Amino acid sequence: MTRSRAQDPNVCGVTAAIAVIDGKWKTSLLWLLESGPLRPGELRRRLPGLSEKVLTQTLREMTDDGLVHREVHDVLPPKTVYSLTGFGRDLAAALDPVAEWGHRRLELLREREAAS
Repeated sequence: MTRSRAQDPNVCGVTAAIAVIDGKWKTSLLWLLESGPLRPGELRRRLPGLSEKVLTQTLREMTDDGLVHREVHDVLPPKTVYSLTGFGRDLAAALDPVAEWGHRRLELLREREAAS
């Protein structure tokens, strides 16, 4: 799904929501930031395999979409902290039932695998 779909007012609401969370790392970052503000280094430590470049790009997109707030503290060395906005917390709450469904699906798959 392209980034432009997230901005298109002529798509259904589900498509608009999925366009905002589409990507390998966005839901993981959303989940981590639910626990409170974190610095980029902490986010990378908690998500092995996430490069600094992709983290920066993903957080920039999430900031542009109004999900994440970027706060830069004027100290040396510079300190940047990311947190969820109210809109981001709303999305996280809306995704809770989807996450529950996903866990049920995974359990069903495990049961099927065990039975075969």
